Amino acid sequence: MFDLNQLRCFVTVAEELHFGRAAVRLNMTQPPLSRQIQVLEHIIDAALLERTSRSVKLTPAGRSFLPEARRILKMAEDAAQVARRIATGKSGSLKIGFTAAAAYGFLPELVAACRTQLPEADLSLSEMVTGDQIEALASGQIDAGLLRPPIARPEFATRRVVAEPLCAALPRRHRLAAAEAVSIRDFDGQPFIMYSQIEARYFHDLLVSQFMRAEVLPRYVQHLSQIHSILAMVRAGLGLAIVPEAASSLKIADVRLRPLKLRTPTPAELFLVWRRDHDNPLLPALVEIAGSLAALQQGED
Repeated sequence: MFDLNQLRCFVTVAEELHFGRAAVRLNMTQPPLSRQIQVLEHIIDAALLERTSRSVKLTPAGRSFLPEARRILKMAEDAAQVARRIATGKSGSLKIGFTAAAAYGFLPELVAACRTQLPEADLSLSEMVTGDQIEALASGQIDAGLLRPPIARPEFATRRVVAEPLCAALPRRHRLAAAEAVSIRDFDGQPFIMYSQIEARYFHDLLVSQFMRAEVLPRYVQHLSQIHSILAMVRAGLGLAIVPEAASSLKIADVRLRPLKLRTPTPAELFLVWRRDHDNPLLPALVEIAGSLAALQQGED
């Protein structure tokens, strides 16, 4: 099979129709250039050039072969450029997992920043609960995840990207809806829409610990995993709830979000997590972008 150097020699001679000028362009002497053309003609078993002492012309076979040779050289050049851009972290694909609540604030900002700073990257997003993301990271199904702590896996690297306050979610007509802030003590004995202990374990355990510290005992009327579903129950007047501040972007009608006063303020945390032994050249850029967004948000806070 012919090689790219032989094609490059043929194309240059075909464009110049002169071995001397073609040799100058290729930075080589005429004898090896002639040999490359002869080897190419032998391999494809067809004469490509008509040579005389005074002129060089393309044969019919050479005229047909020229555009194909150019196409092959262009494909090889494009393939090399793609490989270089992927190797340098400028192109490629990133598979990112995220919890539903991450989509209320940080995830859209991260995607927008990636579109600007990594315009050639192909982002694939998958909504998953934290437990599923950990398994997907371990098996290589995703490159990075936006998930809740704890992340006690030594093979994972982490960076906290969100630490947001909690808010009380109240029906519009509730007596506390007009208050500037709500105390954790106000939930004692109240109907409460609680997080699922399985699918939303992070928020479940976070609220249970806060209630125990304040010696508060709400009356759980429903256990759900998704924040938008919890707010829908609040809107229907079935109970109160506590949600992260990012839930304010949902703007659920007839639901009022108020700052929550806690004895021991504890933010709702979100972490970017990835495998330490990853081999995706784009991942360091994603980590840097996420870290910059996190620092910017902390500065604004």
